[in-house]
Amino acid sequence: MMIGSDPVGALRLAGSGTKFAAALPGGLNVGQWLDRRLGTAPVFLYVGVAIGAIGGFVALYRQFTRALREEEEARQRCSAQWDSIFSSPCW
Repeated sequence: MMIGSDPVGALRLAGSGTKFAAALPGGLNVGQWLDRRLGTAPVFLYVGVAIGAIGGFVALYRQFTRALREEEEARQRCSAQWDSIFSSPCW
């Protein structure tokens, strides 16, 4: 089983991309709003975009590492189950 071969796993990873895509405009909008309220343009715009980008990358990293960990666990379970019977595991 590889990442993306499972439809549910593929949808989960696509959801991570959506989170990342939403984080950037979210940070941009919050930064613009703060700049308008405080009259500090474009300081908070840059800060908001940076925080949005960092948050998006963190979300992507966590999701991908979780998917890799789940794939490795499934591979180990499958290998332990079928190793004594067949030479190749069940994926």
